[in-house]
Amino acid sequence: MSCKTALITGIAGQDGSYLSELLLAKGYTVRGIVRRASYPHTERVDHLLRAHDERDPDCRFKLDYADLGDVSSLRNVVEQVRPDEVYNLASQSHVGISFITGESTLDFNAIGPFRLLDTLRRMGAPTRYYQASSSEMFGASPPPQNETTPFLPQSPYGVSKVAAFYLTRMHRVAYGMFAANGILFNHESPRRGINFVTRKITRGIASILTGEIRKLYLGNLDAKRDWGFSGDYVEAIWRILQQPEPDDFVIATGDTRTVREFLEETFSLLGLVWEDFVEVEDRYMRPAEVPALLGDASKARRVLAWEPKVRFKELCRMMLEGDLAAKGLTLEAARALGSTLRPGKK
Repeated sequence: MSCKTALITGIAGQDGSYLSELLLAKGYTVRGIVRRASYPHTERVDHLLRAHDERDPDCRFKLDYADLGDVSSLRNVVEQVRPDEVYNLASQSHVGISFITGESTLDFNAIGPFRLLDTLRRMGAPTRYYQASSSEMFGASPPPQNETTPFLPQSPYGVSKVAAFYLTRMHRVAYGMFAANGILFNHESPRRGINFVTRKITRGIASILTGEIRKLYLGNLDAKRDWGFSGDYVEAIWRILQQPEPDDFVIATGDTRTVREFLEETFSLLGLVWEDFVEVEDRYMRPAEVPALLGDASKARRVLAWEPKVRFKELCRMMLEGDLAAKGLTLEAARALGSTLRPGKK
């Protein structure tokens, strides 16, 4: 078992929660950075907080307040924790919203990593650093995309992630730091944020069944994405920092599906036809669209010995069952409710 200490930014997010569970199982001490908010937003890691009493001097899971926009707070946490590994997962992660909040997205997603990297550099500690990069960096580059594919981002979010990617690589080359990028393609789970399209769909289906809404409104149904499971991807993230030398890796399933296919799969699990419940609205269309993402993770398979375990159909079912359970429904009960919503039924 490991006795390493890991510091995770964005620990309250989907990936942060799964990574925390993985590292704790491997014997790590895990410290997480959260931003101060007037309302608690740690529900994804509350089960870990309950299991680890921070009053215990040997507590292996604890949260600290800090912000990627505040250098002094970052320095205070890093000096206190003295981490062996830093996983920078924090970001403004919604592509559509980045068109509205472009300036803050660029500051948080690009200058934020610089602040953290610069803090680590000035301390001179042999900390290993992981930067959460994104398939959105590829943008308009045709699929399949791998580590040599040109970056052609189509959103402020994509641009910010490209900047952070190169800042990470620059610290590796210029200062000899162990700084690595994981270029993760879309990865989902029942813990995915509710404003991402996959979760919007599965949560919307559950709300349709309980009568809370009648229709689900979406944007571009032809967008193609390579969807995997976050719980699989954090294993790859950890393996990236265990390599002898820092490097950059694409993490993906190698299977691309449209939003329309995600709709077909999830609605069909309940015997429903998605066209009866979904409408397309212009307000959800983006100023510039990324048409197709399909990752080539052959390098990760070869070097990291990593393979995704959860495939598309299992992911759809997992996410739908999660949102149904939140409404107190099993899949079987939901199918019975769904039969009453089919055309011709009263």
